[in-house]
Amino acid sequence: MKIKRFLYALLGILMFASCTSYKQVPYFQNAEQISNAAQHLPLYDAKIMPKDLLAITVNTTDPQVSAPFNLAMQTPINVANKNTYTTTQPTIQQYLVSNTGEIDFPILGRLKVGGLTKGEAEDLIREKLSTYLKETPIVNVRMSNYKISVLGEVARPGTFTVSNEKVNVLEALAMAGDMTVYGIRNNVKLIREDSIGRKEIVELNLNDANLILSPYYYLRQNDILYVTPNSTKAKNSEIGSSTSLWISVTSTMVSVVSLLFNILK
Repeated sequence: MKIKRFLYALLGILMFASCTSYKQVPYFQNAEQISNAAQHLPLYDAKIMPKDLLAITVNTTDPQVSAPFNLAMQTPINVANKNTYTTTQPTIQQYLVSNTGEIDFPILGRLKVGGLTKGEAEDLIREKLSTYLKETPIVNVRMSNYKISVLGEVARPGTFTVSNEKVNVLEALAMAGDMTVYGIRNNVKLIREDSIGRKEIVELNLNDANLILSPYYYLRQNDILYVTPNSTKAKNSEIGSSTSLWISVTSTMVSVVSLLFNILK
């Protein structure tokens, strides 16, 4: 009887540990509690930051009128003659945002675009162009170097370019192949730098659906996500080559316990 009680207790402990571990795995476990609040969130729109590369085009019904505002990069066609260039296949010149948030735009001069959204920057340029153009031009601003990085306990760590200038935490993890089983869901670190160079490290809890309401749910350009490894991974790294031995011993013990339980029940 004592052996049976011991086996029952051991199995209970194993089942409890299994349930506890599972609770730490699923994302957004309390999603039903914030469903209403999430429906009223404003649409995210990225803001232009220092060191962003902007591709800006100005279009009118008469291409010759808007041509001075669309600088094309010149490419050499003759290596021997360095003074010969062509623009038969032009590439639009990109504008690097300075540390003060400014770009040097043709004819218009220096424009303060740092801190503006894409739409706000387009409105600013369109307003400045009204002095030079009779018709209202079509202005398009795109961020060419919108990148985020995902490191730590993910399947494919790396730096990823975001073409639509909008990415949230879950999408970033999906790009990196999601977390491994060793990743701590309630302690994902977000490293962010603001427009004046101040850095902050924020701990994100992906088990909590309230993250959707957080200002850190959507990533900014150059954000870094670091998935912290759990204690099991840390122990495995210390054990090294003996890890397989411990796994083998554990499997044997579980088999023996199951066999004794079947014999004595």
